[in-house]
Amino acid sequence: MTEKEFRNEEAVLDIHDRPKPAHWIGLSLQHLFTMFGATVLVPILVGIDPGIALVSSGLGTMVYLFVTKGKIPAYLGSSFAFIAAMQMLMKSDGYPAIAQGAMTTGLVYLIVSLIIKKIGSDWLDKILPPIVVGPVVMVIGLGLASNAANNAMFNNGEYDFKYIAVALLTLGLTIFYNMFFKGFLGLIPILLGIVSGYLIALAFGIVDVEPIKEAAWLAMPNFEIPFVQYQPKLYLNAITTMAPIAFVTMTEHIGHLMVLNKLTKRNFFQEPGLSKTLMGDGAAQIVAGLVGGPPVTSYGENIGVLAITRVHSVFVIGGAAVFAVGLGFVGKLSAVILSIPGPVISGISFVLFGVIAASGLKILIDNQINFDKKKNLLIASVILVIGIGGLVFKLNTFELSSMALATVLGIILNLILPETARSEEKSV
Repeated sequence: MTEKEFRNEEAVLDIHDRPKPAHWIGLSLQHLFTMFGATVLVPILVGIDPGIALVSSGLGTMVYLFVTKGKIPAYLGSSFAFIAAMQMLMKSDGYPAIAQGAMTTGLVYLIVSLIIKKIGSDWLDKILPPIVVGPVVMVIGLGLASNAANNAMFNNGEYDFKYIAVALLTLGLTIFYNMFFKGFLGLIPILLGIVSGYLIALAFGIVDVEPIKEAAWLAMPNFEIPFVQYQPKLYLNAITTMAPIAFVTMTEHIGHLMVLNKLTKRNFFQEPGLSKTLMGDGAAQIVAGLVGGPPVTSYGENIGVLAITRVHSVFVIGGAAVFAVGLGFVGKLSAVILSIPGPVISGISFVLFGVIAASGLKILIDNQINFDKKKNLLIASVILVIGIGGLVFKLNTFELSSMALATVLGIILNLILPETARSEEKSV
């Protein structure tokens, strides 16, 4: 059976299934709302127009879908890995330096993709066995758990009962929609949860509506296009600062593909191939840099939506990308979504991140990993504690995130540790 003939019977809509037009809109908006907060937070922290980040994420996702031939349901949003480097470059040289750094990281992706195309990706099976993949996937889901919890509890550093009440009510309603709604409503529990949570937050008085009133209906994003808005020049500092971080985000890229492989019952490392997925990600980063946005990467939030709804259609992802581009020009709607308070997003995130973590646990169960073996126990322990604990490795502006560090250490331990510990060897 060819890849195109295969259909995942557990999916409500598989990768190449096209939803009905009315359903399509709701399903795509669900993905848009889910990734919106994180995608616009990055440019806000750096000093870039959030509208541009929306446009660049939508364009980047379209490019990714095109390069991967519409075979991978992945949405690309603003990358958090580059925040520190971008903040430094924005202060010293402005956005043109960030753009050059973003295009450089994209170029690194393209070079690595060409190398992998030449040598193949069979080596992945050796360095990423289930005992490494399972805990890494769990870390992807649980790595941001503390952030979600903090956003659900604290209002400007102070514990706020209203915040946690909104978060828990949003969580409860989202679970209710998942369990008791069927038909089309059963496919959009995350969207319903966000809308319900927003209405509850309004009732609790924790939504700032002033920016919505002040926002214009139509607003042109502040594009930063080379040779139009600025004359490019060489920024060596941008290249040397951001290029190494590309290898960190590649680790996250591979981790997200592992989760998608499990959800869709496919092997994207083989088809369309890791070379194609890296090429798509790299091309998306270059496009983002050309229009004025931050570098982009695949999003765990959107993967969580795929897991919960079992709607894996690339048409839905493409629809979200189209909406994101359009929303970048609609100031009023952007302001509404931007006004969604942290507790609402946290209530949703408790489900989204938890489902991803459970997928990692399922990998360990399905492959019958024996934790009586010390090697397996040690690998999983190190990955989980370092990844969830938030340990990072910093050297000047280079930073290895906790997820990337946990993955690297897991791979190294799997390669160097013997299959059997001395204490497990049978005495003669």
